[in-house]
Amino acid sequence: MTAAVTAPTVARSARDLAAALEPVRAAGGTVVLAPTMGALHEGHTSLLRLARGYGDALVASIFVNPLQFAPGEDLDRYPRALDADLELCAAAGVDAVFAPDTEQIYPGGEPVVTIDPGPLGRQLEGAVRPSHFRGVLTVVAKLFGLVRPDTAVFGQKDYQQLVLIEQMVRDLAFGVRVVGGETVRESDGLALSSRNRYLGAEDRVRARALSQALYAGAAAGADGPEAVLAAASAVLSATPEVRIDYLALRAPDLGPAPPAGDARLLVAGRVGATRLIDNLPVPLGNR
Repeated sequence: MTAAVTAPTVARSARDLAAALEPVRAAGGTVVLAPTMGALHEGHTSLLRLARGYGDALVASIFVNPLQFAPGEDLDRYPRALDADLELCAAAGVDAVFAPDTEQIYPGGEPVVTIDPGPLGRQLEGAVRPSHFRGVLTVVAKLFGLVRPDTAVFGQKDYQQLVLIEQMVRDLAFGVRVVGGETVRESDGLALSSRNRYLGAEDRVRARALSQALYAGAAAGADGPEAVLAAASAVLSATPEVRIDYLALRAPDLGPAPPAGDARLLVAGRVGATRLIDNLPVPLGNR
């Protein structure tokens, strides 16, 4: 017989969440947080299963954060599917789902005090979306304060976000362990994303150029940084319908890429009306 799946507690307020976690904390247990914006998919399932191993109680937050969307971006049409999300959370062993409304996170409206992401927050994604990481870091800081996790798990698909969160935790002494989960991909290589559902059939095929470019670049890693960028650029040039915002090779901390050693190749582009990002680790070396 299949074991019964226990539905997670759904907390709409920090008070409700604290009550749900009180028995765990009273027993000296640990709490792990997996922040999400909902519209969960198999990539999130992978993160939740990873997170399950880092604490006694697993909390998944579901909150579409308005502070990280600029005017004209897709806040209003960002997919929301709470019932389906709760089913996925139950199957992944989530103990509590924190699903606050905007008033719970930002009482009284947009906060006056926010988190400045620093110089890295104005590069790559930050150059295209100037206010994005201010919103991301601010809501993560809020979630850390409301949930009080011992560990938090984020996906590597949003690699720059992960690096900035790690920096924030170090610089501001949050005392939260940050874990990065590997990107989950479709069978054709496309990184799983909640925004993939926006893609029509033709754009879905074109979107594969992003991951194909990354893999082509990674395959050229032994020939050095210039070869990596040339190989990736050649793939992207063959699909002009994908409008590239950036293609960049960086060190793992997103500083300048080394001539040899570990690096990260990042790409962002627009396929039709949908903007997608992706990245891949690249070992660099000389033949």
